Amino acid sequence: MTIEMPYQPLPVDQSDVRYIHGPDSVPQPSVPAGETVEFEWSGSEVYPGTVRKFWVHVPARYDPAEPASLMVFQDGWWYLDPAGEVRGATVLDNLVHRGDIPVTIGVFVDPGVFPGAENPKNRNNEYDAFDEQYVTFLLTEIIPQVAERYTIARSPERWGICGGSSGGNCAFTAAWLRPDKFRRVIGYLSSFAQIPDGNPYPDLISRVPRKPLRIFMQGAHRDLNWNEPQRNWLAENLRVAAALAEAGYDFRLVLGDGGHSPNHGGVLLPDALRWLWRPTED
Repeated sequence: MTIEMPYQPLPVDQSDVRYIHGPDSVPQPSVPAGETVEFEWSGSEVYPGTVRKFWVHVPARYDPAEPASLMVFQDGWWYLDPAGEVRGATVLDNLVHRGDIPVTIGVFVDPGVFPGAENPKNRNNEYDAFDEQYVTFLLTEIIPQVAERYTIARSPERWGICGGSSGGNCAFTAAWLRPDKFRRVIGYLSSFAQIPDGNPYPDLISRVPRKPLRIFMQGAHRDLNWNEPQRNWLAENLRVAAALAEAGYDFRLVLGDGGHSPNHGGVLLPDALRWLWRPTED
């Protein structure tokens, strides 16, 4: 089947391009709003001393008798904020209502902070590490609280994880290390370039047996250090995408203009979710 795309002229100046949100990213009069519940978590054993908020969004079509799919978003409020660039709850409501994706509960998790500390933010420590610490935190501390209140599907084919910048490589790492739990991944402008000891994925992907992952990536032509020989966000995303292509992964890469901004990824969220949850091809 051939899909014809309308002509759109490319901007000559790529430095500050802004994409316009589509109708799936704004509330629709015919779509009932789901319920968002806020939680605070200060009892972490994986990250002792941290506190954080997380939000659970449940679309109106959720039925406790039917297990729902799960989508975990890093940088919780940034991805939930209805006036922000991503608008995760609004997108879930619209897509679930129309049947574009299965009924999906969204879990929006803020990075931890150390109250009163001189450097309170624990975001990079949590998100950029190449280890199982963060995914263990999700699986043992956050998701069990959600599962106590809502009926969540157990199949890893119905669990997804999303993030941008450091949250993007965090999402990738969580699924890479625990594909028995997460198999659908969205990574926007992923900060592979600042993983301690370097980006391991181009080498790993090429030599480790293919994992059962479906991966949506977004990159920007003017991402951080886009024309530098080191710590180049654009180049590292392209290297990961190339390795996925050569290894035969089910992945999609969308390149846009502009810099290190959540705008393009946010605009793409409805299409990314539709692609991520499309029926498995034979």
